Amino acid sequence: MKTIGMIGGMSWESSLEYYRLMNEEVRARLGGSHSVDCLLYSFDFQEIEELQHQGDWDRLTREMVKQGMNLKRGGAEFLVICTNTMHKMAPDLERETGLRVLHIADVTGKEIKRQGLSKVLLLGTKFTMEGEFYKAVLKEKHGIDVVIPRDEDREIVHRVIYQELVKGKICDESRAEYARIIEESKRAGAEGVVLGCTEIPLLIHQEDVSVPVFDTTAIHSIAAVDWALEV
Repeated sequence: MKTIGMIGGMSWESSLEYYRLMNEEVRARLGGSHSVDCLLYSFDFQEIEELQHQGDWDRLTREMVKQGMNLKRGGAEFLVICTNTMHKMAPDLERETGLRVLHIADVTGKEIKRQGLSKVLLLGTKFTMEGEFYKAVLKEKHGIDVVIPRDEDREIVHRVIYQELVKGKICDESRAEYARIIEESKRAGAEGVVLGCTEIPLLIHQEDVSVPVFDTTAIHSIAAVDWALEV
């Protein structure tokens, strides 16, 4: 089993899910008392959140590379960024550390194609929804068209992530708002929804909506185990 280098703490609420899902997947495949071989660096998310909203992506990139190098020195054989938004600097991280980065949008795109869908709604932070770093992977590598919510709904999605989900708050009102946004996206031709923030699966589940849900936390975690076991 390869040693997975996990860059987490963005937020720890979803990093906890990564750790649980990876361990459950390894045990299911290998049996016995097997568990995942990993190293985890967990950021103080308050600092990350402030830099994100200040737009200081250069400093964020330096911090990601620094911790990626620390994981490499610790024995990590590839890297998993336990968040969607911070894949904005995945190419820099891969280039500077010399380690492969398992890209969350790439493995999600493969799953969307496997299910035969060609157009999806992308939910996530405003940085993810409005940026090109994520949508470009889905479109250019996998031929998947992406729609995002209208301006006011993007504000709702973003606010719920930062004011509720990263703090472990799960509110029925917010679930209803997300479900409404997802259902309305069908008018724009969306055939499914990408939960493109690793906290959103804490709020939205398949039974909450009528279109296929792509849980990026679960998809990414399972793909990490694939890489670790060379499946």
